[in-house]
Amino acid sequence: MEKIIEESKQGQSLVLEQKTENTKKLFIESYGCQMNFSDSEIVASILAGQGYNTTQNIEEADLVLVNTCSIRDKAEQTVRKRLDQYNSIKKINPGMKVGVLGCMAERLKSKFLEEEKIVDMVVGPDAYKDIPNLLKEVDEGREAVNVILSKEETYGDVAPVRLNSNGVTAFVSITRGCDNMCTFCVVPFTRGRERSREPQSIMGEIADLWQRGFKEITLLGQNVDSYLWYGGGLKKDYDKASEMQKATAVGFAQLLDMVATAFPKMRFRFSTSNPQDMHLEVIEVMAKHHNICKYIHLPVQSGSTRILQAMNRQHTREEYMELIDNIYRIIPDISLSQDMIAGFPTETEEDHRDTLSLMEHCKYDFGFMFAYSERPGTLAARKLEDDVPTEVKNRRLTEIINLQQKMAWERTRRFVGQTVEVLIEKPSKRSDAHWSGRNSQNTTVVFPKGDYKPGDFVNVKITECTSATLIGEAIGYSEMMTSPVNPKGDNTEGFQTINQ
Repeated sequence: MEKIIEESKQGQSLVLEQKTENTKKLFIESYGCQMNFSDSEIVASILAGQGYNTTQNIEEADLVLVNTCSIRDKAEQTVRKRLDQYNSIKKINPGMKVGVLGCMAERLKSKFLEEEKIVDMVVGPDAYKDIPNLLKEVDEGREAVNVILSKEETYGDVAPVRLNSNGVTAFVSITRGCDNMCTFCVVPFTRGRERSREPQSIMGEIADLWQRGFKEITLLGQNVDSYLWYGGGLKKDYDKASEMQKATAVGFAQLLDMVATAFPKMRFRFSTSNPQDMHLEVIEVMAKHHNICKYIHLPVQSGSTRILQAMNRQHTREEYMELIDNIYRIIPDISLSQDMIAGFPTETEEDHRDTLSLMEHCKYDFGFMFAYSERPGTLAARKLEDDVPTEVKNRRLTEIINLQQKMAWERTRRFVGQTVEVLIEKPSKRSDAHWSGRNSQNTTVVFPKGDYKPGDFVNVKITECTSATLIGEAIGYSEMMTSPVNPKGDNTEGFQTINQ
């Protein structure tokens, strides 16, 4: 399982529209990957029905929740510091309850509740619907913990609120859990085994978002490409399914085709992919639809086959490079990003050079790069000595980052002189006179506002760039705004067709 950790979003407190009938205050903040931020929306939706409005003022909160991440030690240490801060506030507001959600909850439940006594409630990723019952347990002075992992729970029946939303882009969760058992990763132990969400509930959530004016959806999961709906249950039990279930099963390529066809005026992305599950059928569906963005996050972690085997990755260096070659063949204008770990146990200089040469072959646009951090409970922590010195890890990581920055500059520069389609998301950080959005390849584009507004699809002529940002001038609306596919801008007819 790979996670994209957006540092700028870490620790964001979330806020949604206030309900006048709600009298209690919820302060909820998230750390980690996009799945955690999506899960916080589910939790806020459940608690809105229990009388809670969100607040960004922690001092007035009746309930404080932190959605946690265990993928890196840095994330855990940050959350621990926040819990200390919560408890200092709790001395002033003794009625305030504090709860830990997500991946750290399962792993550290006994420490939090029994040894350190720093929280009132611990809730695992599959137990969010139980939060109302757990709050009653806290009120009655009992230990409140539920970290049971589910074989079925996908939260497909919970309509998430959209927290801190720009009203333009949204996440829709389609899978939960992970079966890959990479030796460096805690996710299979904290989030359970893979199961997929029923397709029509996904379509229904997207239809609702379309009616509310959203223009871009990111299909989200620990491993979206392994999406497989055959009537419910774990993916690993698919071989026990009936012939009818197998004949009517829906895979990721089919789901992607369904949503792009039903909602031609919306744009679609997906994250995260795993190389062994990224079949060419998915790439061909991407090439077929203009409204599926030409960007794939395809983590590799190392360029050395020997290290990949030690990580229990289900592919070799050669297989990964062949996949990349096929992706470029089918979608020449694709953008790719990677996850890379420097200094995994036993990594040699030759292994490190293999990583650098693989990066040069793949020509990544973006990257998420880390020095190896031993995570308690993982197979690597139990079986492999963390034997690469810190200074060597840091030097190798620096070389990886420097190469990625060089490639990013070259890849971004290719758009100069081109006209790209941009979905306007928000005002630019550069100036209030500019809009900011992304092109299909996930590169940020900045241009003067003119008469355009967030949610518009605009053609922008690129005149210059930095290593990460394109700068240009809008020259008109794109076909996503002007084509006569559905003049009323109402795609629910396509949704109804699929339901029949």
